[in-house]
Amino acid sequence: MSMIEKCIEAAKARSLSVVLPESGDERMLAAARRLVDEGIARPILIGKPDDVATAAKEAGVALDGIEIIDSKESDKTDAYTSIYMERRGKTEGVARRMVRRPLYYAGMMVDQGDADTMVAGVVNATALVIQAGALTVGLAEGIETPSSFFLMIIPDFQGQANKPFIYADCAVNISPTASELADIAIASEMSARSLLPEDPRVAMLSFSTKGSASHEDIDLVTEALSIVRSRAANLSVDGEFQADTAIIPGVAAKKVKEPSEVAGQANVLVFPDLNSGNIAYKLTQYMAGAAAIGPFLQGFAKPISDLSRGASVDDIVATTAICLAQV
Repeated sequence: MSMIEKCIEAAKARSLSVVLPESGDERMLAAARRLVDEGIARPILIGKPDDVATAAKEAGVALDGIEIIDSKESDKTDAYTSIYMERRGKTEGVARRMVRRPLYYAGMMVDQGDADTMVAGVVNATALVIQAGALTVGLAEGIETPSSFFLMIIPDFQGQANKPFIYADCAVNISPTASELADIAIASEMSARSLLPEDPRVAMLSFSTKGSASHEDIDLVTEALSIVRSRAANLSVDGEFQADTAIIPGVAAKKVKEPSEVAGQANVLVFPDLNSGNIAYKLTQYMAGAAAIGPFLQGFAKPISDLSRGASVDDIVATTAICLAQV
């Protein structure tokens, strides 16, 4: 059974809910239908019922068993407005306008426990999904930087079938500072802990291994490592490592002379910038025939996720199941 299948089966046993704020998109409607029909989750669509019904009819999707909430007319809007107004220091008028937006209403649902996760992004840009999440769900304690990860499944890695890795950050932060890179590493460890079948081992990647080269880009990685260790001493994290040192035991044995529980055994790879992370996941996907699942947002107080605007119905269903696995 694949990791996605395991997440789907686990979700079926828990009867959790997902709020889908982009109810006018036929893929979201079809995904909501599948979530109901396969018993994966309880979907909640945000939109005017008449508009949703029209879109569903055009898409050939039945709406029975799917909850629809109009964020402008909901009996929860007043309560959400008060919470948002107090939390963000906004006037009632501004807070109400924000909360009535589908992305923000959906985020408030997750924040207040009225939905277990939010999945969006087939219509809205990543930046908008992140902004809505940050202003409603908020960031996890101690995290100041939202980021993303891909779940990479390698079909044959060193004799192991379907080996999972977390790659981060491959979609959000272009040139993170040392502090931001530390946030990415800590958030990635948290993501891996909820998803991977083994304990997370986090490698901070570079073009140098333990001082084999000297450059300010390497200094940034080592500074980030120091910050992670000072903030989360219990994490299995090490670096700076070249990629082969991080994942191949034989290479690590030659290049790393000090004890390390990460070298050669990493399953969480933290890239120093978006250039390297984005390039790496695409090369892995196409040259190794790997499944690249994501990107998923991370660093938030509760799980929410962005989608590619080219996402398929299968992608939406899989993303929902993986988000629910983190609840």
